Amino acid sequence: MLHKLNLEHILFLDIETVPEHKDFEDLSEEMKYLWADKTKYQRKEEFSPEAFYDRAGIWAEFGKIVCISVGYFNFRGESRSFRTKSFYGEEKQLLIDFKNIIETHFNTPHHLLCAHNGKEFDFPYIARRMIIHNITLPHKLNLFGKKPWEVPHLDTLDLWKFGDYKHYTSLKLLTNILGIPSPKDDIDGSQVRQVFYEEEDIDRIIIYCEKDTVAVAQILLRLRQEELLQEEEVISV
Repeated sequence: MLHKLNLEHILFLDIETVPEHKDFEDLSEEMKYLWADKTKYQRKEEFSPEAFYDRAGIWAEFGKIVCISVGYFNFRGESRSFRTKSFYGEEKQLLIDFKNIIETHFNTPHHLLCAHNGKEFDFPYIARRMIIHNITLPHKLNLFGKKPWEVPHLDTLDLWKFGDYKHYTSLKLLTNILGIPSPKDDIDGSQVRQVFYEEEDIDRIIIYCEKDTVAVAQILLRLRQEELLQEEEVISV
């Protein structure tokens, strides 16, 4: 089935998220209480709500998206390229810009969105943040009433599970065992908050996010048993 997919019909993506506010003290008293209540089972007695706040980017209710990187294949005869583009800046605007590329270039029934662990993280996170900002969901993210086989999403983690739904494999591990050049050569997800708030280095986050997007495409190529992308085939636009 994977071999029947047209690679040009797939929009690969990755997101980077951080806590919505820099510090726990920036939250209202009500949000502090709600954060404590939301995370009590994850924290147990090991962390206070304040000490646990650096992980707030994991939850769409307490985090925000600072970068969405997308990538897509382009074929011209025997020539192949993979173009990447990133949306960053004020969250509402980057979500609108991302929505626009979906609705303009990836809006037909045969178009798919693809991410690693996208079904559990990227896709619902984007949808929730759009709703919070009062942005109408694009058709590709509005899953209400859709049957499972009608959902236009590919998930490389899901594909790797082969039906084993209790199994989780990180992007870093999967690229390693499949012989794909690791995208994790600078920072990892746990450092994005520090790079964003302390170092204020959004360019570093963009590079990291785009590398993850390329890695997702590389995994799909390996699952299809096709040649991996070479460095010169990847173009940032």
